[in-house]
Amino acid sequence: MRRQAPEFWADGGPLSLLLAPLGWGWAAGSALRGVFATSHKAAVPVICVGNLVIGGTGKTPVACSIGHRLPGAHFLSRGYGGWEKGPLLVNPQRHGAQRVGDEPLLLAEIAPCWVAKDRAAGARMAVAHGATCIVLDDGFQNPSLVKDVSLLVVDGHVGFGSERCIPAGPLREPVRRGLKRATAVVILGEDKHNIAGRVGKLPVLKATVEPEAEASALAGQQVVAFAGIGRPAKFFGTLERLGAKVVEAYSFPDHHPYHPAEIGEMLAVAEKRGVALITTTKDIVRVPAHLREHIAVLQTTVTWEDEAALMRVLAPARRGVVTT
Repeated sequence: MRRQAPEFWADGGPLSLLLAPLGWGWAAGSALRGVFATSHKAAVPVICVGNLVIGGTGKTPVACSIGHRLPGAHFLSRGYGGWEKGPLLVNPQRHGAQRVGDEPLLLAEIAPCWVAKDRAAGARMAVAHGATCIVLDDGFQNPSLVKDVSLLVVDGHVGFGSERCIPAGPLREPVRRGLKRATAVVILGEDKHNIAGRVGKLPVLKATVEPEAEASALAGQQVVAFAGIGRPAKFFGTLERLGAKVVEAYSFPDHHPYHPAEIGEMLAVAEKRGVALITTTKDIVRVPAHLREHIAVLQTTVTWEDEAALMRVLAPARRGVVTT
């Protein structure tokens, strides 16, 4: 299970410097993986939505948004947090997060979603079941599939952190190497680290993850909130910006599988205070089904600054066929 990122990943420090040699080893290992891997060329376009850091950048909301814009698309996910190896077509009514992971359950509400530890096998199954293109949620560092479009998602508020590789920092690979394989960079939120100025000639797509209109009802309300995502504080901050007062905030590890007792404890706190218990769309699918009706969910959507620019980047997928 993925834990919370250590604080020194954000801006470095003595411990980050001490661990830097291990980060160099990680970077070398990831480079070798790409050199010796055999990549499968799918019969339809593959659009990869990935990032360079561990968790919390907004990949899945971006993938959902792209899936909405590509008729005939199928999603493909590793199913992080689930035990299913696949390939398996996700059914949100039958499959739970412990089996397929939380992100595939969200994706499957938009378009067919396949969970497959073997990405090439998953792509073949998607094509066999009529996919006109494949949206790969994560997998930028996985060389088993040829990508026709690779979008690197960056949280504008945190950028690339200390810019050191795991375990010295949050990077899965060095920034320069990752940018060389990218088709475009998606910056979510305010670009506080001048990411746009560092990507050379790559197209930059700017977007925000915004609460849906119904969230305006939170203004002036007190809530108890919980989240087990890459950056729980980001969710709590969003609630505050919407005008809600978070009277209790519970942070859990990313992809945390909630136990009924944990939910019961938080519901009891909310009831005692006479307020609502609220969480994210990604968290609610990991809550035991019989308890979900008692929890409010903050729905969000991705808003693109330049829709035309996005569609130009996605042009290979919109054509629906890639020559082999």
